[in-house]
Amino acid sequence: MENVLSFLASVPVWVYIILVLAFIALRDILQRKHTIQHNFPLVGHFRYMIEKIGPEIRQYIVANNREELPFNRRQRSWIYASSKKENNYQGFGTDQNMQEPGYVLIKPAMLPFRLDSTHNHHVRNGNDPHHYTIPSAKVIGLYHHRRRPYRPRSVVNVSAMSFGSLSSRAIESLNKGSYQFGNYHNTGEGGLSPYHKFGADVVFNMGTSYFGVRDPEGNFMMEKLVKMTQNNPSVRMIELKLSQGAKPGKGGVLPASKITAEIAEIRQVPMGVDIVSPPYHSAFSDVRGMIDFIEQMAETTGLPIGIKSAVGKTDMWEELADLMVETGKGPDFITIDGGEGGTGAAPPSFADHVSLPLVFAFSTVYKIFQKRNLNDKITFIASGKLGLPAQAVMAFSMGADIINVAREAMMSIGCIQAQSCHTNRCPTGIATNNKWLEAGIDPALKSERFSNYMTTMAKEIIEITHACGYEHPCQFGMNDVDISRGDNNSTIPLADNYGYLKTIVPYPGINKLLECPHLGGRKIPGEKVA
Repeated sequence: MENVLSFLASVPVWVYIILVLAFIALRDILQRKHTIQHNFPLVGHFRYMIEKIGPEIRQYIVANNREELPFNRRQRSWIYASSKKENNYQGFGTDQNMQEPGYVLIKPAMLPFRLDSTHNHHVRNGNDPHHYTIPSAKVIGLYHHRRRPYRPRSVVNVSAMSFGSLSSRAIESLNKGSYQFGNYHNTGEGGLSPYHKFGADVVFNMGTSYFGVRDPEGNFMMEKLVKMTQNNPSVRMIELKLSQGAKPGKGGVLPASKITAEIAEIRQVPMGVDIVSPPYHSAFSDVRGMIDFIEQMAETTGLPIGIKSAVGKTDMWEELADLMVETGKGPDFITIDGGEGGTGAAPPSFADHVSLPLVFAFSTVYKIFQKRNLNDKITFIASGKLGLPAQAVMAFSMGADIINVAREAMMSIGCIQAQSCHTNRCPTGIATNNKWLEAGIDPALKSERFSNYMTTMAKEIIEITHACGYEHPCQFGMNDVDISRGDNNSTIPLADNYGYLKTIVPYPGINKLLECPHLGGRKIPGEKVA
């Protein structure tokens, strides 16, 4: 044995390398699974290696600052710098082609809105607890006389992202940061988890599987919903999810391998079985039934109830609006999800082609309800790449009362747009249940960064609003924003492009909004709260 070991030790290392390479080359030739490796032994492996790291090479080396999708490097850099309180300015002018089709051009007033030195938003009042607070101009649920109407403290809030899709530490970071800033936090359809309970206002999102409020067969249980809202007063609204922008008309799948004991308990599902969410609701089967279901939930919980949907065909939207006029009943808010949205996994055919982008979806639905004089009775919420100030202002100009952000919120707590959300291998620990990867998130730090991002977002929305001559973004109208027509060498107002004027939102002044007894968000000593 010693002689064998001595002989092996005397063989040069390069001989072993040659033997290993020869073995790999022989394996490549004999296998039939990969043609490239068979035809080009050894060398063929480099093709797969380069393909695997291709996204990273393009992201950091090849692509320019404005080239990537869904968010380019300039946009991500602004979010990262804002969340860290770093310099988020740019020098030497814009690097964008302002003549490209669809380019957003916000029109400032010749004389900006003048702030009194005591105004909450005045630059001198940085220590004012309401310094960058922009409450919603509408009270949700007031028109339908809900027992607990709600005025969100912020017009920018966290969109639906479930625990399970996002890690526990990511959800905790967003909730704690939401409490610090004062915005609400949408649970996503995965149910109300312990990580949604760090003080922020919560919107309970309820999908077709009724996670957390269901029986063992997946049917909705009103008793569980009532108990959940009673035990968690931080739940301020219920959002009935009909569909989402990334995959409308398609139910989600929760593989058995991803169902932990904690997720099973929160969602009230069994362990060891794939959970397939149907694309339709079992609690109702038509629009009239949906309205009845909404009214039942509102009556038993006392909360405002709304719907969330992507947009395509309009016949059911027309029917919903007609029934709301006929009955005086219906949703208190409508969340329009653009087809460009999506934080989790979706088939490319759905993500790329099914449902309208936000600007077309929102304008289509808004006009349907406007024709029936319903827009002053509903709060409109928009979501779909609106977590940047200019895009947010455009949405407000089109009639959105509130915007929800998702991927931008993820980036503020560390997302690098690796686009591996569907693999459970998110390198930043945000969109994964892998405990090792998740351990890299420090909720104390990340919650502060999310709050910083929201503060900067609100600050820039306020500054653009003042530049345009207004005090509150609800005052923006369809003629305050132009879009470039590209080759025509001209611009066109949103009003002319989409064929409507926004319904005027009554605005009593910022102080009246802040004094509202239904104002939500973080509680400030001495403040009147519901």
